[in-house]
Amino acid sequence: MPGGTTRRGFLGLAGAAGAVLLTSCSSGGTGAGTPRKGGVLRAVFPGSGAKETMDPHAQRQFVDIARHKAVFDKLVDLGETLRPVPRLAERYETNDDATVWRFHLRAATFHDGHVLDAEDVLYSLARILDPKGVDRRARTSLASVDLKRSRAIGKRVVEIALQRPNAELPSLLAMTGTHIVRRGYGDPSKPVGTGPFRAGSFTAGRSFTGRRFDDHWEGAAHLDEIRILSAETEARANAVQAGEVEYAHEMTPTFARVIESNRNVAIVATPRSGAEGIVMKTDRPPFDDPDAAMAVKLLADRERLVEVVFGGRGVVGNDMYGKGFTYYPEDVPQRERDVDEARALLRKSGALNKEVTFYTSTAANGFVDAANLFREQAAEAGLRVKIVNGPPETYYTDQLDKGLTGSHRTGATPIPTYISDRMLTGSPQNATAWEREDFDKEFRQAQSIVDEEERTRKYGALQRRIRDEGGLLLWGHPDWLNAVSSRVNGVKKAPPNTVDWARFDNVWLA
Repeated sequence: MPGGTTRRGFLGLAGAAGAVLLTSCSSGGTGAGTPRKGGVLRAVFPGSGAKETMDPHAQRQFVDIARHKAVFDKLVDLGETLRPVPRLAERYETNDDATVWRFHLRAATFHDGHVLDAEDVLYSLARILDPKGVDRRARTSLASVDLKRSRAIGKRVVEIALQRPNAELPSLLAMTGTHIVRRGYGDPSKPVGTGPFRAGSFTAGRSFTGRRFDDHWEGAAHLDEIRILSAETEARANAVQAGEVEYAHEMTPTFARVIESNRNVAIVATPRSGAEGIVMKTDRPPFDDPDAAMAVKLLADRERLVEVVFGGRGVVGNDMYGKGFTYYPEDVPQRERDVDEARALLRKSGALNKEVTFYTSTAANGFVDAANLFREQAAEAGLRVKIVNGPPETYYTDQLDKGLTGSHRTGATPIPTYISDRMLTGSPQNATAWEREDFDKEFRQAQSIVDEEERTRKYGALQRRIRDEGGLLLWGHPDWLNAVSSRVNGVKKAPPNTVDWARFDNVWLA
């Protein structure tokens, strides 16, 4: 990985940072007990080289999100079922048609002593929505915010006005790229937030250090210091087994099997934490024909993909995101493999025996394995697949234009956010290029429905349409596997992107 860390480089970095190696082999792990203060925890994540950033509004990779979570807070975050839970906003309410929301702020202090107020929230929203801002993740999802009509009501209440009704605003404010910054913030190299750790050093593609902030509104962290490091898969596996780090994020099923009998390392597995699949470009042949896209969905052997790529640690998907989350239509029958029907649809669409490019990368564990297995399955139905490997550090951006098919994954996010980010005209991550004005309109209508039962039905109908008409094959929902040293207590099972994920302020060392 260009700019990333090899095993040798990673171990050298750990030593140079003066890491504290704790020799205790007590029970630790994720168990309970009385928290104790002190110590340094080293957590290692997949890196993305020079593209890593400390700008909390431009984050893309989990390593960035973990660093930002240590330094900054959001108004709201996501709970285990992907519902919003209060953070810097201790409560919120809306008017009858969900066009104006009021957020009541906690008494929170920035690391420089500045007390959080409503103007900081308004500044943060303006920075996210600034059309000149580079790579603002939440700009599209929060595009309905009317900054001119939004206002501070005293110091501790902020009123956010919308250009159209949106009952999902709290969830949108909980997505990635929505942290609250101090007004005037503009230099990502000098991050000042309200989070549980003060920012120390940061080197893109290598390391970040944060020191405990004793005045955090939720109480001081147990640790003295957190070090968040970047490393490739093999280096993460070796480091956690050797005791050179205490937490390794996103481990493979193979690694989980290897350390089953290791008393010093445990796997914390969170079921159904996201989705993996294949995207098809629906704006060009052959997948501009819905029959060709449906053929791909029918030829996939989902059970085999889950068995091989996930090592059996997951469940099959049904071409709809969010299995087990709020708004997921559980009553839709599971799509089964039908090679004969797939071949007939390929013939009907003119794609039989044609070659399609499959754009993949080592950007995520299992991508290349899934691509190769899919190629074998596609051949059984008469579709030829040519695999093209792209650079991991730019894969998710390059994928928007490259390949007729490609590898797809997502962590946990609310279903409306997933649709907003990936399935609408102009969505920033619309790798299927599926654009339907009537679908966009129906989605906006669903967002505006205040009654939750009615809104749930509407989202269910939209999910069914994506399943049957779109260019998205979601073949599986994996368990999320993180490795934790026996020296660490307090790590919870939590889907990525939720409030208890990467909560290093809540863990302690045995």
